Amino acid sequence: MPDYTLEYAHGGRVAGVDEVGRGPLAGPVVAAAVMFPGSVPGVLADRLDDSKKLRPAVRQQLYDLLHTTPGILIGVGAASVAEIARYNILRASWLAMQRAVGRLPNLPELVLVDGNAAPDFGCPAQCIVGGDAISLSISAASVVAKVIRDRLMTRLARRWPDYGWERNAGYGTAIHRSGLMARGASPHHRAAFGTVRRILQAAVPPSSPPSAEQPSC
Repeated sequence: MPDYTLEYAHGGRVAGVDEVGRGPLAGPVVAAAVMFPGSVPGVLADRLDDSKKLRPAVRQQLYDLLHTTPGILIGVGAASVAEIARYNILRASWLAMQRAVGRLPNLPELVLVDGNAAPDFGCPAQCIVGGDAISLSISAASVVAKVIRDRLMTRLARRWPDYGWERNAGYGTAIHRSGLMARGASPHHRAAFGTVRRILQAAVPPSSPPSAEQPSC
């Protein structure tokens, strides 16, 4: 379970940052930054974990607690499908992280980032591989980003119901791939992703050879 060791070791304003949505075939990438006021309330410390390990109902409860507990600062940022196509998914993820940190009321003295590389936040940063299972600040950020992105994909699913986004959040599940094969790509698909291109190319029927009774030109 994650703990607050890294934050205590620094002793100043420390924000945890994580992103959600690098792997899906559709939708934006969303990042969150969370900064606790010196310690983590027990009700959160005992339950926070990597958002992928938590049931949706638990994530929602933790999300609500994070937003209603006094003193906790939260910033959220995103990068659009167009920005993912323009910059690539890694740099778009960094852009979302920068926006999340920039929306905190106060600039942290240190940013703990889940992963092995980080963008420039205007303050020191420490990268932690698997950080959402190590740092409570990062795990809190992963919960916030996951809940927000899942909500967004559920809303998009109402307008684009063929892909099952309310259940798969844009990841390449069987129903999502089937929808791509049958309906083609929506404006929210990451058309530059190789998986999306291959699915769309496979959905195009091969050209029929010219008939012997018809001229070929």
